[in-house]
Amino acid sequence: KTTNTNLRYKVGKSLNYKRKEVYEERKPEDIFLPKSHINDGFVFAKTNDFFAYKNNFNHYAKYYRNTFQHGGISMEEMLIPFISLRKK
Repeated sequence: KTTNTNLRYKVGKSLNYKRKEVYEERKPEDIFLPKSHINDGFVFAKTNDFFAYKNNFNHYAKYYRNTFQHGGISMEEMLIPFISLRKK
């Protein structure tokens, strides 16, 4: 399998993950994301989680634990500040 190297989201068709622990989008075009291949879907890490490969899990877990990785769906990444100003 080949997939992107991002720790907070993965793109592909044959991804293995626990559905309750991620946000998955099987139709990327529904949320305005590009679709490279016909069966590609997106999987996003929630909160402060990240993806690590089983064969090198300890390395990734030790290296990235307690760090901020952008690209997932944490509150900080999903909310957009908005303000409406009016002159007096």
